[in-house]
Amino acid sequence: MSKTDDVKLPREPKWPTHNAPRVWFITCANSPVGITLTRHLLAHGDYVTAGVLPVEFEKHEDRSADFKEFLEEVGTQQDKESWRARLRVVALDVRIMGQCQSAVAEAVQTFGRVDILFCCHSEVVVGTVEELSQSSRCLTLVHDQFETNFFGPVNIIKAALPIFRSKKNGHIVMLTAITGHLGTPGLSMYCASQWAIEGYCDSLAYEIAPFNIKLSIVQPNMEVNVLTHKITSAPPLAAYAEDQNPAPLSRNILSGLLDRLEGTSEPTTGDQLQRNEVTSLYPPLSKGMKERLVAETVHAVAAIGGHDNPPARHIVGFEGVTSVKEKLKTVSEELEDFIECSTAVDIHGNEDIPQLQQHISVSG
Repeated sequence: MSKTDDVKLPREPKWPTHNAPRVWFITCANSPVGITLTRHLLAHGDYVTAGVLPVEFEKHEDRSADFKEFLEEVGTQQDKESWRARLRVVALDVRIMGQCQSAVAEAVQTFGRVDILFCCHSEVVVGTVEELSQSSRCLTLVHDQFETNFFGPVNIIKAALPIFRSKKNGHIVMLTAITGHLGTPGLSMYCASQWAIEGYCDSLAYEIAPFNIKLSIVQPNMEVNVLTHKITSAPPLAAYAEDQNPAPLSRNILSGLLDRLEGTSEPTTGDQLQRNEVTSLYPPLSKGMKERLVAETVHAVAAIGGHDNPPARHIVGFEGVTSVKEKLKTVSEELEDFIECSTAVDIHGNEDIPQLQQHISVSG
């Protein structure tokens, strides 16, 4: 008997194969996830409408360089006519409903339909609850966080739903993070925006199921979103400095991480998150590091997109699964600890209930 005969080996994840080319709409194709996914999809014969935020493409070279390089790659492919014919780049600011409607209409005009909407635009606001309340400028950051991470996806989904309903088919794939399960100190508003869009999606999934429209939430590790999009930090308060507050605040963790990623002996990028002013930056990851960081997520999205029976939620990576399991275990244990208190207020069997219900009915 071999050593593996009595050992149950982990099974490789298997997804149904795709029988025909799919038509994708990607909301942030100039992000590392967007670029890598678009390249993968074109190589496998799919069609892609690639949304690009104009201000990032035109004014932020550190953000647009990789996407411009990708477009050059498309032009130099041996099968370049096929790649070009299956790629449509559109200007898209998901915060503007008119642009969402226009971009979806252009996608349909170009390829005849949209099969899969992949929402992947995100921004990260760093700061404790008090730090994000210390000035009108900081309060604006909270508003902007929800405009981008919540209302943006809502806008593009609303623009795509009539297309999906008309053909009785469609798949919405929403990229969030395990922060949709886990609160994170120093990222309260980012986590709140993630929980908000996931609650929206959970409710929406029931509404659109009769139209044969599927919805999947993909949750990679937090770093996949945080380190591949713009980070904006509020000025720190002394009360939350490391020597005053033992909580593992995201500002300090990200600051050290960014300095290590930059690979210089002198801290530079990470220090920007400690400034006494609102500061925005794009993490200085190398191209190879970005591709490695998003590889698992891209594989999951490409495999799930467009299937007849996709998962409602898919957590990417061992660390994410472990973290979410621990959170669910804690919730379950706490529920059991207080279950007597919870059931003590149960009103079933109370003789006053029928009379109360009758009163409510008459009042209504």
